[in-house]
Amino acid sequence: MRVLVIGSGSIGRRHHDNLQTLGAASRLVSWREGGLGGALAAMQDAEAVVIATATDIRLPLIEAAAAQGLPMYIEKPLAFRPLDVEEIADLAAPVAERSMLGLMLRYHPAVRALADSDLSDTFQFALTIGHDVTQWRQNWRFSGSYAARADGGGVLLDLCHELDLAACLFPGLSVTRVESLGHPAFPGVDFASRISLQRQGLVGDVSMDYLTPQLHRQTTLRGHERMHAFDFAAQDYRVTDASGPRRLDLPLERNAMFLDAMRDFLALVAGRSPSANPLLPRLNLCLPSARLVADAWAKRTFIGEVTKDIP
Repeated sequence: MRVLVIGSGSIGRRHHDNLQTLGAASRLVSWREGGLGGALAAMQDAEAVVIATATDIRLPLIEAAAAQGLPMYIEKPLAFRPLDVEEIADLAAPVAERSMLGLMLRYHPAVRALADSDLSDTFQFALTIGHDVTQWRQNWRFSGSYAARADGGGVLLDLCHELDLAACLFPGLSVTRVESLGHPAFPGVDFASRISLQRQGLVGDVSMDYLTPQLHRQTTLRGHERMHAFDFAAQDYRVTDASGPRRLDLPLERNAMFLDAMRDFLALVAGRSPSANPLLPRLNLCLPSARLVADAWAKRTFIGEVTKDIP
């Protein structure tokens, strides 16, 4: 199968390598070198497309791929403006059932365990993720990256997996408030955000940051019958109910999530059945989550600034 990967950053290269591992004929095209013209020309020889560019330049790529009937694997987030989400939904509708959104956290064994759990008694949740953005990768500068852009950058979009997780576990959530901290050197870019969410009988927060010195990623679900306390960074997963606490053994190899997601995408492209993952991130099934992310981004209120030096 001939798959075109557009975007040669770290995530594009990972997808390219994984496609080759899975036996696909993958071609990697640099957006910075070829631009829109190069990407569109390369589509002519593709059977499917992986779009791993910055969020704010994807719309013409999605439109062109859909017009040619090419299934797409689109990196998250789908879009950051609510109107763009709806435009993409309309444009991609003909291939949406064979396309996917890059929400690889849905393949995490701990997320799968949560999805298989009875969460009907949950009344409150808290999801957090963060790490010092200057420590992410060697020879990489935040100021020169997509994340530093006012349109399409910032921590809420960059680390939106937790928002997607909330949407998966508790469908029907709505955004009530978003409080963000900016930085004087990067106007319009959020470096820490807290999103307040609710639905009938349930309230929760999703918090993310670019600032904390050590990676943290935790999910806490509180119910009147049981509580889940999952530390993804430490791979420590605990459930407490009337019989007391117990720890779940859920080992993880990080690239396995990416491989599993790409394996499902190739199955969809070929017309085969994907895996039995109940959280399969098929594009048409991900629209509620994509809408939640875009709504949260649109509702950011900057309440202050951080002073950390960000090169």
